[in-house]
Amino acid sequence: MRLPFLFFALLALASGPPLAAQSAFDAIDPDDPSPFSDAEVVAEASGVAPGESVDVALMLTQDPTWHSYWLNGGDAGQATSIDWRLPEGITAGPLRFPYPEAIEQAGLVSYGYSDEVALLTTFTVADGAARGPTRIEGTANWLICADICLPASAEIAFTLDIGTRTPDASGAARIARARSLLPVDARGWTVEAIPTAAGGFDLRVIPAPGWSGSLEGAYFFPETSGVIDYAAPQPVRREGEVWVLELEGSQIEATPDALEGVLVAASGETFNEGSRALAVRAPVPQLVAASESEPEVSSLWIALLLAFGGGMLLNLMPCVFPILSIKILGFAEGRGTPEATMRRHGLLFGAGVLVSFLALAGLLLALRASGEAIGWGFQLQAPGVIAALAVLMTGMGLWLLGAVEFGGRVMGVAAKADTASGARGAFLSGVLATVVATPCTAPFMGAALGWALVQPPLAALVVFAALGLGMALPYVLLSFFPAWLQRLPRPGAWMETLKQALAFPLFLTAAWLVWTFGTQTGINGAALLLAALVLVGFAAWVWGRWAPASGSVRLTSRALVALSLAGALALTVFGARQEAQASGARGAWERYDTAEVAALVAAGEPVFVDYTATWCLSCQANKASTLHTERVQEAFRARGVHLFVADWTRRDDAITASLDALGRSGVPVYALYPGGGAEPVLLPEILTPGIVLDALDGVSSSVASR
Repeated sequence: MRLPFLFFALLALASGPPLAAQSAFDAIDPDDPSPFSDAEVVAEASGVAPGESVDVALMLTQDPTWHSYWLNGGDAGQATSIDWRLPEGITAGPLRFPYPEAIEQAGLVSYGYSDEVALLTTFTVADGAARGPTRIEGTANWLICADICLPASAEIAFTLDIGTRTPDASGAARIARARSLLPVDARGWTVEAIPTAAGGFDLRVIPAPGWSGSLEGAYFFPETSGVIDYAAPQPVRREGEVWVLELEGSQIEATPDALEGVLVAASGETFNEGSRALAVRAPVPQLVAASESEPEVSSLWIALLLAFGGGMLLNLMPCVFPILSIKILGFAEGRGTPEATMRRHGLLFGAGVLVSFLALAGLLLALRASGEAIGWGFQLQAPGVIAALAVLMTGMGLWLLGAVEFGGRVMGVAAKADTASGARGAFLSGVLATVVATPCTAPFMGAALGWALVQPPLAALVVFAALGLGMALPYVLLSFFPAWLQRLPRPGAWMETLKQALAFPLFLTAAWLVWTFGTQTGINGAALLLAALVLVGFAAWVWGRWAPASGSVRLTSRALVALSLAGALALTVFGARQEAQASGARGAWERYDTAEVAALVAAGEPVFVDYTATWCLSCQANKASTLHTERVQEAFRARGVHLFVADWTRRDDAITASLDALGRSGVPVYALYPGGGAEPVLLPEILTPGIVLDALDGVSSSVASR
């Protein structure tokens, strides 16, 4: 029973009853040890043979409006207990409780029983027990509550004639009814509790094969106290074959290893053996860091340090190379600019990065709070965003080649980010750097962002801000210490050559984006995007060739540019609507399936899951350098590891939920389930064959020897 409730109950008894409970106090018989309730014992047999067992029920009959409690009393309550005094040769099993009902009073929700309830105990008689009538006694204690709560007790007893089994028809019928209300084993069912960003759990239930009922209206009674908010509703949604109960969390400090309790179906629905209640133990995935590069995040300060370090390392990821090249050009051209201007531009660039990270984080948190299953890099799951980035990269490449000058327009502003006069451009280049960096995840980022997304919004935003500060810091420092720029060659013709050369990393990026777009939309979608890019190139050429003209030539050229861009937009939109199967299984790798992975893990089999996306450059680099190498593949085969690809290229709620369960919000993520019941191990974002082979050393030896 919770202390606050006890406090108020005792206070009520000590200081005088409230008006609402006055009649109850008046009706209390001080000599009655079991007020407003009665207890009796019922056995299914009056006689039993040595070596046999017999079920006995404590029957509690409660006055109207009064109730007693289940194993977990909910917001207030205390479970019924029996202290048996057993003769030699007889043992008693644990008290078995039928599934409870939710009882709401004054905004509190308790779990218990009204009217009559039967609590079962199984008695076993030893082979050598003395024959003849044997009396078994005990003391039952329970809490009986209505507007007030009162302790109740009863001395109970029954006699077993040990010798020959003698059924009791009346008792057997009552015991049979009591058994029908016990939760049954969840054999064949898969239940897992996935922590949510809001601090609760998604209870994911995969029915046993052949079950065709509905879990609409189902309710989960947790046996563990203080894990969920008892008063919160438990909405149910369906994701394919998976039923999901949304459980709001309580203010617990640590995530439990498992949620144990009873899942009760709505009236008219049944589970195994015709029962309305399943006894479930839903494991809550726990993580083990694979290396020192992914330390455990236990506080906000550690998350901030990891996010800041991850942000700095993000500058070394391939996603940022195109912008890095533009920054180098900008610093070279800006050398000689007044130091105050350089510092201002550096700060504006940092502000652009910071604002962009906060904007993306805010949108991400808002969408997750509304129930969207998304994570870091979510915007790249939209083909339209990929296409827009491809157009942007192509346009910037054309600008670097000198095919077009955009003047003060948006593209030009972004492109002139690093020139001494481009104040707005400095800010927009920070925005652009953030946008193009999202396909990558640097070391330390995964742990920090995974932690942040399950924290309150303010803490999460602070962590994202630290990530942005880390990414912007090198550029801001360079702008504050322009003397470092003196090591660059003096301005000259080489700068134009460098400018044109830097166009090609942008074209390569555009090519990669087209490939990503094609994996999302198919070959037809990719072809349409390529055609759109040709129109963008045509528009750039026309603009660059005839923009200075006047009169009809000027009007015609601008009309052509407008038509070309409109055609490019139409082709992109049409292409984004194309559908294609996302890339996934390859060779020994199977497409990710939640149920199959859960079944293999439950069976003790080793499993490796590659959480990836085609727009994730780090993912592709890890595949080429490590995962698809013959050495690593042979190690997987030798240890019998089941390989799965969780392709997150397009939105997939099941994969997002799985990432959430691992404490991650983006890809790449590499989860190794060593088998034999061991906890999953997360590998770092940047893989080497040595890292994977070292992790495989932890695969259960009994499994590996098969």
